[in-house]
Amino acid sequence: MVKIFTAYAEGFLVLNSDRVRCALGKGGVIAAADKREGDLRSPLGLWPVRYVWYRPDRLPVPETVLPVKALSPDDGWCDDAESDLYNLPVKLPFEGSHEKLWRDDHVYDLIVVLGHNDDPPVKGLGSAIFLHLAREDYSGTEGCVALSVDHLRELLKTADAETYVEISQ
Repeated sequence: MVKIFTAYAEGFLVLNSDRVRCALGKGGVIAAADKREGDLRSPLGLWPVRYVWYRPDRLPVPETVLPVKALSPDDGWCDDAESDLYNLPVKLPFEGSHEKLWRDDHVYDLIVVLGHNDDPPVKGLGSAIFLHLAREDYSGTEGCVALSVDHLRELLKTADAETYVEISQ
């Protein structure tokens, strides 16, 4: 059965029967066709959940039937629109522009990779759109959806291969 968790621009996500706080892009939301690398906006649309990464030195393996990978210090994500590896995971060091997934803060201690601009990736139309952990103050993201660790764990317990995250107005 298809499951859809909807994140609204007002800053909440519908999680099962509850409305929970979330953070979206610092620049708000934008139509997926207009999404551009670095615009700080979350792309409107329905995005399939692909797989999960977690920091094994900080968190236990999440309870989920989704594929789970342990992060390592050399994990990154290419956001270089000139690279053939655009919007794909990479190993560091990496010459092109990229995000480090092993961070000092806790934002990427738990990451759900969403299927935005990945089948196939179109250079420049946005990369690294994740569901990840929110900062304490729920400040805006670079274009992702962010939840508390407890809410993200709850979502993962019910997520499966037919789960989507919808970003809505």
